[in-house]
This record gives sequence, C-alpha cells and structure tokens, in this order.
Amino acid sequence: MKHYHVPAVSIALIYNGEIEWTKVYGYLGADAVKKADEFTLFQAASISKAVAAIAALQIVEQNKIDLDEDVNTYLKTWKIKNSSFTEKKPITLRGLLTHTAGLTVHGFNGYAQTEELPTLIQILNGEKPANSPAVISDLVPGSVWRYSGGGYVLIQQLLEDVTGSEFPTLMQRSVLSHIGMNRSTFEVTLPFLWPEQASIGHDSSGKKISGNWHRYPESA
Repeated sequence: MKHYHVPAVSIALIYNGEIEWTKVYGYLGADAVKKADEFTLFQAASISKAVAAIAALQIVEQNKIDLDEDVNTYLKTWKIKNSSFTEKKPITLRGLLTHTAGLTVHGFNGYAQTEELPTLIQILNGEKPANSPAVISDLVPGSVWRYSGGGYVLIQQLLEDVTGSEFPTLMQRSVLSHIGMNRSTFEVTLPFLWPEQASIGHDSSGKKISGNWHRYPESA
C-alpha cells in the first residue's frame, strides 16, 4: 500500500461462492485520521460491469431481450450507426457483454465535482460536455476480443430503454437489494451522509483528487 500510495484497501476472500473472510486496512484518505472499516464505501470502477451483466441477463430471462438479436431492435433513444462492419454481423447483447461487439472507447476518466455531467446520449456521441470520444463500430462483431467500456455504456442505455427505469434504480431493485448490498449504489452522486463513510480518491502519486473523487455517469 505504501509503495503504490494507497491509503485504504478492502479485501474479501470468496471460496465456493461464500465469503470466507474480509479485512480492511488503512485510512479514508492519505491525511485522514479516521480508519477505513467494514462500512467504508469504495468506488468500484469496472467491477460494476459484472453486476451490470447480472441485471442484463435478468432481462434476458424475462424474454425482454434476446442475447443474439441486433440491439438496435431494442434501443429507442440511440441507435448504432450502420457501417461496413455491422452489415456483416449485427451487434448483440452477447457481444456487448463479452467485449466482442467491435465497439470503441476503452474506459472513462470521470468528471470533477465542479464539472457538468453529460447524458448517456452525449457520451455515446462524444458530444460536450462528454470528455471521451464517440462510441463507434470499427471491427466486425465477433471477430476479436477488445475491452470496451463504451460497450457497457451502450448496455446501460439499452437497459434503460427496455425497462423504462433509470439505471441506478434498476440496479438497486433488480440486483443490489436482492443480495443484501444495501450500502452500495449506482447513483452518480452519493446519498445524504454516505460521503462521510466514503474512501477519498488519490492519483498514482498519492495526491488527493480534487473534490475527493470523480463522478462517473458511465455507471455500468
């Protein structure tokens, strides 16, 4: 932790689907006096993808989406532009979940507390105030594995379009509440009083992030 300038870490060992033990080390921030504990909140980054995938597969089980159908069939507020790549093979939910859909944008940098947040549509289009490029198809779906955070933003939009629910509400209702994760959330802004229990973000040099952490509307 000292070598990598990590103020706090929370570890859980899972064996055969059961939590064997958990341990928390460190403090809420580099200059904090309060120790991190089992109630400390951490930004989960791309661990969110596994949880988002559970919600997506629930929708598949409910026969609201076909894993292997063109996702443009279900998208309402945004569509993948046809290209020479999608003409050969459509982009499907299976491809999006497995990072084989041929979509761009590896990951996202988030937004400072003082910055305007973009909508999902602005993120997908690469329009201001989004700070990332547009999510586009530049590979034949299924031809190669390539990590795509942009693909999971599309899953987020797809789930909102199909269910009519905002993504944080959907995740709380369909996944988090069912597995007892009542102190976890997909909300971009933490609920009242939760920030007091949140671990403060730091960069790789150990410098504290302005505003304590960035916000990520790319929640999936």
